[in-house]
Amino acid sequence: MKVGRFQDIEIHFNLLFLLLLGLYFVAGVLEKGLIIFALVLFHELAHTLVARIMEVRVSDIELLPFGGVARVGYEISAEPHREIAVALAGPVSNLLLIGMALGLKNYGLWSEEYGPFFVQTNLLLATFNLLPALPLDGGRILRSLLAIHIGVSRATLVAARMGQVIAVAVACLGVIGFANRLSGLDVVIIALFVFYSASKEKGLVPYLFVQHLAQKKEELSRNGVLPAEQLVAKEDVPIKEIVKLFVPQKYHLILLLNDKMEYLGQLSEAQVVDALFAYGMNYPLGKLIHPTK
Repeated sequence: MKVGRFQDIEIHFNLLFLLLLGLYFVAGVLEKGLIIFALVLFHELAHTLVARIMEVRVSDIELLPFGGVARVGYEISAEPHREIAVALAGPVSNLLLIGMALGLKNYGLWSEEYGPFFVQTNLLLATFNLLPALPLDGGRILRSLLAIHIGVSRATLVAARMGQVIAVAVACLGVIGFANRLSGLDVVIIALFVFYSASKEKGLVPYLFVQHLAQKKEELSRNGVLPAEQLVAKEDVPIKEIVKLFVPQKYHLILLLNDKMEYLGQLSEAQVVDALFAYGMNYPLGKLIHPTK
């Protein structure tokens, strides 16, 4: 549900966030729900500000029970340093708010009713979002670090699966906590949404992969140079096995060998990518050198 705009960026409420506010209203603590809303919005605006500074496109912001999502261009996933900077902005903003609140307390500007809740909520948002699991900020940092070594697609799958595992664990703890009156249903709602969002991230892997390859070709055409990474493969290896090893910001050259480990020739990343779209993921690399074979 659209609730407003910040500059040219639309801000949306997720329905589960409204449900969470409804639970606070029923419990008679709507003021605390509004504090959560303000802190989540601040968290996402911090992401947006850093994204703008890093010249990353931001389309809209969706406020979620566990934080939110500032939807940035998928091209950021191919540039780990920018994705890490944007991801860290949210948790860092919450830590800064904690420092500000504790500083104001020293000057007598403090509410015994809402001050501790303000600090605890900021701390929870920062620590929860730093968990190494998509769609959380920590998951985006994990993906960026892994992508350098195993490529964007595999890194996204690993981080999304971590998200599903952590969501299930939090949901189970939430049910136990609710049964023992140690926590409310909000914990379970947040966990279910994290699981849903992590599953959605997994579904975006093919799109991310294609976007990443296309962007790298554009970058090479624009700059004229990229660092090279050399790979070695046997001629019967399908294309899907070699593209799994493609990593961001490097251009790959593949040396092909036969069963006797004899050199057959060399393929460029562009040749492999073109063949991927022309012949499919299971096409053998050797046929790109010997097309009639």
